Amino acid sequence: MKRQVMMIAGTLAAASLLAGCQQEANAPEPVRPVLSMVAKPNSGDSTVAVGVVEPRYKTNLGFRVLGRLTSRSVNVGDIVSEGQIIGSIDPTALDLAVRAAKAQLAKAEAQLATAKATEQRQRTLITSDATTRQTLDNAEQARAGAEASVAQEQANLTKAIEQLGYAQIKADFGGVVTAVGAEVGQVVSPGQTVVTVARPDIREAVVDIGEDLPVPLDVGLPFSVSLQLLPAVQVEGRIREIAPQADAVTRLRRVRIALENPPESFRLGATVTARLGKGQSKVLRLPASAVLTKDGADFVWVVDQSAGTVSLQKIDGIAEPAGLRVTGGLAAGTRVVTAGIHSLKPGQHVRFEQDQEP
Repeated sequence: MKRQVMMIAGTLAAASLLAGCQQEANAPEPVRPVLSMVAKPNSGDSTVAVGVVEPRYKTNLGFRVLGRLTSRSVNVGDIVSEGQIIGSIDPTALDLAVRAAKAQLAKAEAQLATAKATEQRQRTLITSDATTRQTLDNAEQARAGAEASVAQEQANLTKAIEQLGYAQIKADFGGVVTAVGAEVGQVVSPGQTVVTVARPDIREAVVDIGEDLPVPLDVGLPFSVSLQLLPAVQVEGRIREIAPQADAVTRLRRVRIALENPPESFRLGATVTARLGKGQSKVLRLPASAVLTKDGADFVWVVDQSAGTVSLQKIDGIAEPAGLRVTGGLAAGTRVVTAGIHSLKPGQHVRFEQDQEP
C-alpha cells in the first residue's frame, strides 16, 4: 500500500513538471523595445554651407635678398597694375657689390691685356731663337687664364646687377592687395611675404562641407551661391577643387566652388552661403548602426507597424563616412531598426516610439 502511494505521488510530480515545461515553452516572447527611424530621402534644400569669396589666383610677393624695408607704396585694398613697384629695401650693400664687381672686371681685363702683350712678345722672340718654347707656352697659359678670369668677373658683375634689381619688388599682374606682411623699417628675409596680391576678376566661393551632404561630393557638383547679407543675389557654380582630407578637428572638407559670372557685389572676403543646385536627386541614407552585414551583403530589420514584428530585408548601398547610401532594396517611408540589430530574430515582436526619428 505504501509503495502504491509513493508511485502515485511520483507520477503526479512528473506530470506537473511536464505541464510546467510545456507551459513555459508555449509562453510568448516578451516584446522588445527598439530604436527605429523612418527611411526618408534627404533633400539638398536644407543643406547649407557658409564660406567666403576668395580669388582663384593670388601671389605672395617678397624680396629675394636680405634687407631693411625702406618703402612700401601700397596698403590693403589698393589696386595695383602689372609691373608696378610695390616696395623696396635699402640698396646700399647691393650697389657696393656692383661697384666691387666692376672693379674686379677692370682688374681682370688689365691682366688679360698684359698677358696678351707678353704672349705676343714671346712669339716674336721665338722666331729668332731669343727665347725658349717653354717660355712661350707659359705665356699662352697665362693669357688663357686671364681670359677665364675676365669671363668670371663678367658673370659676377651680371649677377651683382641682377641682385641690385632685387632691391625692388614689382607686381606680376594687375590686382588688389589683400594682405600686408611687413612694415617700413623692418628687416625682411629672403622669401618673406611683404604683400599679397590677388586677381579680382576670377573669384570663387570657399566653403567647408561636412559628411552629411545628401549627395556624393564630387568635382563638378552644381551649387547655388548667394550673399549672406543679400540672399536674393545668387550665382551658379560648380565644385572645382575638394580638399583631399577632412579637418582633424571639425571633420569638414574644404571645397572651392568656381562661380559663373559673379556680379560686382561678390567682393573678395564677402560671406556667402552655398546650397546644392536644383535638380539634384534625393538620396536615401541610413546610419551605420542600422545596417547588418552578413556574408558580404547588407541587411536591415524592417518593422511591420501593423503587426509589431520585424523581418530581415536585403538592401543595396554604397558605404560612405556618414553611413550607407541606399541604391536599392528599400522603399522610402519604411521604418527600420537603428539599434540592437544583432540580437533580433525574424518575427520578433518589438515596441518603438513614433517620435524616434533621425
